[in-house]
Amino acid sequence: MKEEVILITGACGLIGESIVFGLKNENYKLVCIDNNKKNMEKLKLKYNDKNSLFLTSNILIKESLDLCIEKAHNKFGRIDCAIHAAYPKSIGWGSKFEDLKENFLMEDLQNQLGLAIIFSQKIIKYFLHQGYGNLIHFSSIQGIAAPKFDHYEKTSMNSPIEYSAIKAGIISVTKYLSKYYKNKNLRINCISPGGIYNNQPKSFLNNYKKSCNSKGMLNSEDILGTILFLISRNSLYINGQNIIVDDGWSL
Repeated sequence: MKEEVILITGACGLIGESIVFGLKNENYKLVCIDNNKKNMEKLKLKYNDKNSLFLTSNILIKESLDLCIEKAHNKFGRIDCAIHAAYPKSIGWGSKFEDLKENFLMEDLQNQLGLAIIFSQKIIKYFLHQGYGNLIHFSSIQGIAAPKFDHYEKTSMNSPIEYSAIKAGIISVTKYLSKYYKNKNLRINCISPGGIYNNQPKSFLNNYKKSCNSKGMLNSEDILGTILFLISRNSLYINGQNIIVDDGWSL
């Protein structure tokens, strides 16, 4: 059994659950946080044991995140690494630029980019008290490059402008925090995955693959190797970096 304790937000999400599955197979101790009660119960049925803690919590609500960190500490005595994979979306998420409503825009900017900053503040406070820590955020290829709009032709899909803004912001937040906490025994990095397969239309998948080197759309488990690397001591001096995993999409 590995001794490291890994905290994961958005543990029931597309990427989050793959992280949980992969880290359980590697025998890490896990703190899994998500606001979806039904999906959290399913996750517990799959993976529950004495080395796991499952917390159903809406970390957008004031003080709920502090409570989750407290419960994690009470169970394990420490948190070695935190992976922020939560991805809350408004009901207006995915609108075209021309149809974007201000209230939904503000909600998504707050709940995604704002939450990433607040999560960082809370967990880094804990890490500083502990004397060390490792924080991993999730950005996206849309945070480093404009969407390839032709990929979306003849589909109902859209790449929202706020998604690009949020993901670019997370890269900036990662770099800022890494330098801000220089000499504090912290590592802060982010991962920018390419598109993750989730039953997208065939025409989109074909167009997307043309921009890649081999596979095209990734499966969520394709991110796991990078997660394991960033958790491990093999990445000890990687700090403030955005690691791109996109099968060449951004080249």
